[in-house]
Amino acid sequence: MDTIALQVPYEKAGLQAPQTPATLTSVCVAFTEENHMQNRPAVIICPGGGYDYCSEREALPVAYRFAGYGVQAFVLEYSTYRKPFPMALLELAAAVAYVRANAQQLQVDPDRIAVCGFSAGGHLAASLGVHWNHAVVTDVLGDPAAYRPNAQILCYPVITAGDYTHQGSIDNLIGENPTEEQRKMVALEQQVSADTPPAFLWHTSDDGCVPVRNSLDFMQALALQGISFEAHIYPMGGHGLSLSDETTMSGPWHDNPACAPWFASCIAWIRRGYR
Repeated sequence: MDTIALQVPYEKAGLQAPQTPATLTSVCVAFTEENHMQNRPAVIICPGGGYDYCSEREALPVAYRFAGYGVQAFVLEYSTYRKPFPMALLELAAAVAYVRANAQQLQVDPDRIAVCGFSAGGHLAASLGVHWNHAVVTDVLGDPAAYRPNAQILCYPVITAGDYTHQGSIDNLIGENPTEEQRKMVALEQQVSADTPPAFLWHTSDDGCVPVRNSLDFMQALALQGISFEAHIYPMGGHGLSLSDETTMSGPWHDNPACAPWFASCIAWIRRGYR
């Protein structure tokens, strides 16, 4: 397991570099045996935490689970708490670019790099999914081919900035008095285009923190653009389930066998080529 500090040209976006740099921690399984599969799919994980902090429960435990299924995993510790948009978005784009540029060394297939996020981290992952070729990123980081995600895995994600949003996440991201343009940029269901990569989503219908409408609205936007997606809506479980078993539980409600199959479904989706 290795951790690097990401190099992001914040000043080009008119942002002040954070005192604590964003980091990327790798959980990769390397093999040297002849004829063993060398180029594996990869996933870059963005933990949740309301853009206030990065949840440990949605970070390394998830990465280890992916690695155990042959997916090279990375955890992004991105800038949080009143760090203005698009700081975290640029950090995630830089993380994708790093993994793609070092694909051979990391034993990663450069054409199979997915971004994965939980709750507010799901908003971050989906932000790159819809904005990877937008000037807000390309004017800072250059060629979008370097950091275009091949897929997005969205776990009970914050998506909208409207009536069904998680207001704390949006306030941390764009402030309490944003312009209309800022609010539109982070209302991701309004930003889906034909260039948005395929998605895997899961949510619970009784989520009282981030309403399921966030995922449903994003699914509708994907469908209208003809973007392939797989979605699982579970009847109960609330919010913040992570792996939904005792591996990541902080209370008994997080051990939810009804929702735990999301991970196996996600692995199958990755192995089918995001279909």
